[in-house]
Amino acid sequence: MKKRFLTIALLTLVNLTVFGQVDTEYGKTLQKMFEVSGTEQTYQTVIKQIITMYKQQYPLIELEIWDDLAKEFTKTSLNELTDMLVPVYSKYMTIADLEELIKFYETPVGKKFAKNTPLIMQESMQVGQQWGMEISHDFEKKMEEKGY
Repeated sequence: MKKRFLTIALLTLVNLTVFGQVDTEYGKTLQKMFEVSGTEQTYQTVIKQIITMYKQQYPLIELEIWDDLAKEFTKTSLNELTDMLVPVYSKYMTIADLEELIKFYETPVGKKFAKNTPLIMQESMQVGQQWGMEISHDFEKKMEEKGY
């Protein structure tokens, strides 16, 4: 009985150790993909926007404190976010998939895509809003035609 328990405990420990290594490797690969794809830059922009909002709410706080907070949160928050996203990405993408994406983003067209993605997203959101308003208007018109 003790031998069986020790065997199970040892196998569990080995599995946890191997999983932890894979998880760490996956996290590092995901972080690299975020860096080369421009995703990390997007997250940094979000953090800067959050800090700008707080600066407006607390205008008496010295600029140096805001700079220190920005540095701290940019580094730690991105690491935490990457750790939080590992389970999500690992459901859909293997490490090999991420490595292929990294290769793509290191090509000239990949670099161009990463550089222009924020601009594309910004303009796409504007187009999407316009499209949504048109659909909403058409929907309301159809509902009125049906007597609602």
